[in-house]
Amino acid sequence: MLDKSDMKNERFSSYYKAQHIIPEEEWDQFMEALRRPLPTTFRIAGSREIAHALNDAINKTYVPLLSDVVFEDDVVPPPSRIPWYPEGLAWQFNVSKKVLRKQQAFKKFHSFLVHETEVGNISRQEAVSMLPPLFLDVQPHHKVVDMCAAPGSKTAQLLEALHSQDTATATSIPPGLLIANDSDSKRAHLLIHQSARLPSPAFMVTNLDASIFPVLRLPVTTTDSRRGVKKSRNQLLFDRILCDVPCSGDGTLRKNIGIWKRWQPMDGNGLHSLQTRILQRAMRMLEPDGRIVYSTCSLNPVENEAVIAAALNSNPDFQLIDVSSQLPELVRRPGISSWAPTVNRSINTTFNTWAAYNETLSEEQRGDSKISETHWPPANAESLQLQHCMRIYPHLQDTGGFFVAVLERKPRQSRHASVAAKRDAEEAEITVPEAKKAKLDLGGIPEPQPSTSSLPTPMSEDDNSRSLMSDTVEADIPAASDAKKDTFKGKAKLSDPSFKEMPYTFLEHNDPTLLSCIDQLHLTASFPSSNVLVRNPEGDAVRSFYLTNDLVKAVVLNNDYTRMRLMTSGTKVITKQEAGRGLEAQFRVLGEGLPVVLPYIDPSVIMDAEFATLRTLLITYYPLCTSFSDPFRTAIESRSPGSHIVRFPAGQSNDSTLSHDLLLPLWKSNVSVALMIDKKAKSLRLFGEDITTAPRDGMAGDVAPDEGAENEDEDSHLEDEGDDVAEL
Repeated sequence: MLDKSDMKNERFSSYYKAQHIIPEEEWDQFMEALRRPLPTTFRIAGSREIAHALNDAINKTYVPLLSDVVFEDDVVPPPSRIPWYPEGLAWQFNVSKKVLRKQQAFKKFHSFLVHETEVGNISRQEAVSMLPPLFLDVQPHHKVVDMCAAPGSKTAQLLEALHSQDTATATSIPPGLLIANDSDSKRAHLLIHQSARLPSPAFMVTNLDASIFPVLRLPVTTTDSRRGVKKSRNQLLFDRILCDVPCSGDGTLRKNIGIWKRWQPMDGNGLHSLQTRILQRAMRMLEPDGRIVYSTCSLNPVENEAVIAAALNSNPDFQLIDVSSQLPELVRRPGISSWAPTVNRSINTTFNTWAAYNETLSEEQRGDSKISETHWPPANAESLQLQHCMRIYPHLQDTGGFFVAVLERKPRQSRHASVAAKRDAEEAEITVPEAKKAKLDLGGIPEPQPSTSSLPTPMSEDDNSRSLMSDTVEADIPAASDAKKDTFKGKAKLSDPSFKEMPYTFLEHNDPTLLSCIDQLHLTASFPSSNVLVRNPEGDAVRSFYLTNDLVKAVVLNNDYTRMRLMTSGTKVITKQEAGRGLEAQFRVLGEGLPVVLPYIDPSVIMDAEFATLRTLLITYYPLCTSFSDPFRTAIESRSPGSHIVRFPAGQSNDSTLSHDLLLPLWKSNVSVALMIDKKAKSLRLFGEDITTAPRDGMAGDVAPDEGAENEDEDSHLEDEGDDVAEL
């Protein structure tokens, strides 16, 4: 642990004083704030109905409980709402770990937070990290991409906005989509794990270098049937793009105290080019009336205003948007129009222009230099209205340091804007030397089949040894929608053969296995059976069914999944349980898939049960059917073995309260039943303690309850959410 007296760095102080980011009279206050521990902050996640119920519980139960706490003769302040967060759904408290461990009231509150975080109702997230999704203003119909998404806290906010019409028990299927992208494959898998908290048919995860994000295609929409009229697939442009780019991270000094020792300004200098290229790529991917939010957890103008200025000057169709009237209780400072980059670690800020610096370099030094003209303020800095950028400083509202900028296209006729936007994106595809392109042998490959996203490729555990840049292919890969079935001969070549994820194959709506599943689970005719996919080369319904919306399906079918390095698509909702020899396979609804499938389950087959039944199901892993009281005993004994849904109505018992109806998946064997959920997490949520007992081994015919997320490809470890600090 670093002592407060050691929290200093002369280069840091010299550099930022030279930038004049803080008025001289506030400098000591700013530095003192940086040395204080960061408060614990969290926001209430999930549907609005659940969020407000949970918020009321905090406000009415825990705030009064913690209002008069004294620990070791010091008054401990209770949790308080973050004043600028919409609907009061974000909180902060600032107590030491010693208080959390030893003071009983705070210990109970901390346990409550941990339990709710485990089930996805609370997201522990730094306050300033909550800002970019709020300024992005995502609606359910929007096409959204999070360019640098891991670890996923902002992605979760975007998903929640896309699902703003969800209820406490059922998930909507929004018409839009969210692509969460990260260049690191392990961090991309973390995104998949995080998404299990809010299962979404509108969600995709890709593993790409954001600065060369490829053009994605959609089906042809023209109705022009004239001969000779060229028909080409439409390009997918996005309504909302978040560029929360990798950065040096000195705004996180309060929680990453190691930065005090290692900080040096060349980190920011080295990231400037990548940050600029990511933002420029986003500009070319945006719909004419779309919006981009650029953000960093850095204080450095070279990573902030300099990037914005470089991007605006490279694409004059864009402008900064004044959002100073939004979130009025957020205390912020305007962006700056003048800064002084340093050319070395010793904080040499004496060069007023890049030209002056460049004259001092030899030809060899110029070739090796990573400092460019865009590191300096441009001549037109004032006209770019950089003051519309937002700077968040730690001493203003007890937060971390942060930077946010909101960009949109300048108003013009939408038709011309759309044409220009598509042309920009087309032209932006990165040209890769022939030696680095994957060789495509399209002559021997038939057209792909109508229900698969691409050709088969083997699965492997990991694929971190390759460079994203080396296999970028700019040729248009044949869309899966042009295919014919059962015509592949030999091993076909893919756009990116090194990508080892399984392909995505949509089942036909009349697939016999899918029809059997629909019948067993009593799904209604409105179930979107045409949007069910599986993950195996043959397209067989062998294990798990994923559900997507129409737009995600269109993206999968019209793009080579290896080229877009697609890690997951839609959400897993149903799994198959193999039966004995000669018996028909059984299907069950997954715990995390139930909110998605619930609107399509015949209401007449949903069983009702009392709270006492729920307690029994939680205490015992495989209770016998005969152990229950009527009417549930009679109801469950009359059901055939397999998957069932049970509803526990809202109400209050002696030791717990249900604020809304609770619907859970149940599996019945010949003589016993089991809740198909993580029982420990549910027990902690309802009763504040783990009331479960260890499961009995060797229960023939029983199915193990779902312990957490059902994604077998994912990391099981969840870390606290933070911001994307580049490792240099």
